Amino acid sequence: MTEYEELTDEEIIKKVRTSNQDFYAVIIDRYQKKLIRYINNLIKNEEKTTDIVQETFIKAYVNLNSFNIEKKFSSWIYRIAHNLAINLAKKYQKEIPLSEDWDFKSNDDIEKDFEEKETIEKVEKCLKEIPIIYSEPLSLYYIDEKSYKEIGDILKIPDGTVAIRISRAKKIMQKICQKN
Repeated sequence: MTEYEELTDEEIIKKVRTSNQDFYAVIIDRYQKKLIRYINNLIKNEEKTTDIVQETFIKAYVNLNSFNIEKKFSSWIYRIAHNLAINLAKKYQKEIPLSEDWDFKSNDDIEKDFEEKETIEKVEKCLKEIPIIYSEPLSLYYIDEKSYKEIGDILKIPDGTVAIRISRAKKIMQKICQKN
């Protein structure tokens, strides 16, 4: 186990700010896959997702001194990614490509893999039909496993509003998925 694995994000940020900028690679390693999944759920475009995640890490690094060590780093970096994705989504509202990912996990049970893929596609299709105001907190809670507090920090809304939006999102999702 390396020395940085036991450090919190905030401790790593302190090191990056004061002594060793190479530690920023640890942050990238910890958050790259998570941010890619989160952003891809918002904009559904792998190429643009990759660009946004790269831009997120650059923007976070440039503005690292403005990060408040008393807060959670994960909420801060998700907020940066959120803002970049929303700005891009507004710019390209009409451009929503469909995912063409048909890779199966194994050849052992293709039928089961196909059913799982079909279920995921149906959920993603239903999620696309939900307004972003509801799909985003739902995605953060269930897919990225963020707490209501973290979601509130990312979206800059009160925890109670997070709960209401997730509750409404589930009801909307249920209605949409039952129609399809």
